[in-house]
Amino acid sequence: MLQQFGPLFGRTLLALIFIFSGFHKLTGFDGTAGYMASHGLPMPQVLLVATIVIELIGGLMILIGWQARIAAAAIFLFLIPATLVFHAFWNVNPADAMLLQNQMNHFMKNVAIMGGMLYIVTHGSGPFSLQKSR
Repeated sequence: MLQQFGPLFGRTLLALIFIFSGFHKLTGFDGTAGYMASHGLPMPQVLLVATIVIELIGGLMILIGWQARIAAAAIFLFLIPATLVFHAFWNVNPADAMLLQNQMNHFMKNVAIMGGMLYIVTHGSGPFSLQKSR
């Protein structure tokens, strides 16, 4: 039973964070663009549109299991610079222990999610998906 439903539940849990995050960025576009600009990113509106597409569309693709390997690869690659730019715990003042721990937790969460994305890239979406894994 776990082999039947495990991939569906796993895809759902991995996809939800990106679907919600992409939707939040879409509905709070100006604030998110400002936050990105505060981190020194050039063309934050353009990068934000790309981020929304990757998170929202990629998350939905993984959820329904259509082209999940491609979506997971895109999210994996997206997470590399996003994690390094927005969760650079090594740049936090060590005296600010709460911020340091928070950024390290977010960094490690993203690393774990990257592992899940690599799993989907390698093994596909599994049963109960629009596109069966090969």
